[in-house]
Amino acid sequence: MSVANAQTPKLTDREDIAKRLLRGSAKASFDPLVEIDWDAPLEDKWGMRPERVSIYGTHLWDRLSEDQRRELSRLEMASTMATGIWFETILMQMLVRHAYHNDPTTLHVQYAYTEIADECRHTVMFAKAIEKLGSKAYRLDPVAHVLGNLFKAIAHGPLIFAGALFVEEILDQLQREMIDDDSIEPVVRSTSRIHVIEEARHIRYAREEFHRDWIRRGPVDKAYSRLVLGLVTYYSATRLIHTKVYEQVGLDPKEAYRVAHRNPIFIDSKTELSRKVVKTLDTAGAITGLGRYFWKKAGLLGR
Repeated sequence: MSVANAQTPKLTDREDIAKRLLRGSAKASFDPLVEIDWDAPLEDKWGMRPERVSIYGTHLWDRLSEDQRRELSRLEMASTMATGIWFETILMQMLVRHAYHNDPTTLHVQYAYTEIADECRHTVMFAKAIEKLGSKAYRLDPVAHVLGNLFKAIAHGPLIFAGALFVEEILDQLQREMIDDDSIEPVVRSTSRIHVIEEARHIRYAREEFHRDWIRRGPVDKAYSRLVLGLVTYYSATRLIHTKVYEQVGLDPKEAYRVAHRNPIFIDSKTELSRKVVKTLDTAGAITGLGRYFWKKAGLLGR
């Protein structure tokens, strides 16, 4: 989409939307430590739908037994949660910085603090789920780790909320399809249910804040934001599955990574899961130029 055709949706009054979101938080917030039965054993079910597994439909998938396939799905779900923790930790720091520069007596900033509290609980919830699923929170590669540190330090308004939208929308789409699926592990369904309910408010907040800030930015600032956002999405989307999970089911991690990276089914899956956030940001003119190249390279704009 051309920048000239960028559109801005009708925005709700900032304080009015914050009031609604705070009311929603008071009515429907959860404590995962209480809501989820962490002592219940795994049931040897899927960690995500098989067609979402990175090597689904490849010769490596054919090589695995049904038990190994289910195990890999659980490990990939755990890896996705670990990447979610990485980015939500970055997001929390950016939201604190955002609140630091604004008036804490406004409902807008009070909701930012409320979201930070939600994200703290989500991080603990995902950490416990990772362990429950038989995995570890594998550390990202040094490049991604350094870029994460850099991003949380330099990101301004539209980058904060565009980045939040990207990660939250993809996880939301993945989790929504599993909540009522009896073939999925109960612990995954429970964490998904809590996350989907609470993230719906976060997504609304981030979407409006992104548009509100984006329209005030000049052409140089927007060009910079498009490039940085492209890099952020690339490093997030290509780090969803840590190579060590392949090793745990007896596959060569380097070969499995190459196969997954080229797997048309996995590329289509990422494209499908990111379609809502791509539409939101592309309509605003935030996915163009060199930044768009990184979105495409990450498998988020189709083949």
